Amino acid sequence: MAYYTASELRQSAGGITASAARSELSHTAMSAAGTYDVFLSHSVRDDVLVLGLKKELERVRLTVYVDWIEDPALDRETVSPTTATRLRERMRSCRSLVYATSRSASASKWMPWELGYFDGHHGQSKVAICPIEAGTGSIQGQEYLGVYKRLEPVHDDGRVFPYVLKPSGREGEPMHSFIHGRGSFVGITTGS
Repeated sequence: MAYYTASELRQSAGGITASAARSELSHTAMSAAGTYDVFLSHSVRDDVLVLGLKKELERVRLTVYVDWIEDPALDRETVSPTTATRLRERMRSCRSLVYATSRSASASKWMPWELGYFDGHHGQSKVAICPIEAGTGSIQGQEYLGVYKRLEPVHDDGRVFPYVLKPSGREGEPMHSFIHGRGSFVGITTGS
């Protein structure tokens, strides 16, 4: 299984600190139409990694919603009706959900809820699990993640492209096709 490594994502983020990542992300442009290609479900503790993953997805011309960037007033530490309502609105305006699983993700109060809501609203076919560190591809204790497709980096001609793989891991499609429903799954090889 290929995965986005923490060091690769830090490099994509420009090697900046967590506080600088928050500042950098708060200045990124919102999708003009208020809709996004990707709702990035993640642990806020992974802010630098999230910046790197966001930049990797934006590099292939996808719009990415990250809650503490677009809606900095939301209180993710407290489960409240206001926060839940806003996240529901945002998830309804996103075409897909990328669930960035990491060592920090298991402590998130929101990630399983976001996954369940998005799956219920858009269906399982628009969800991809993205392991972002070595060893986070394991689904032990979260076996439900195994029913979803995976987002993995595919290396081609020295460049890296985000591909969505079926749970079997043998067939994949470019992220754009996954989001917009164009194209079909093809046999691919992942890895560094």
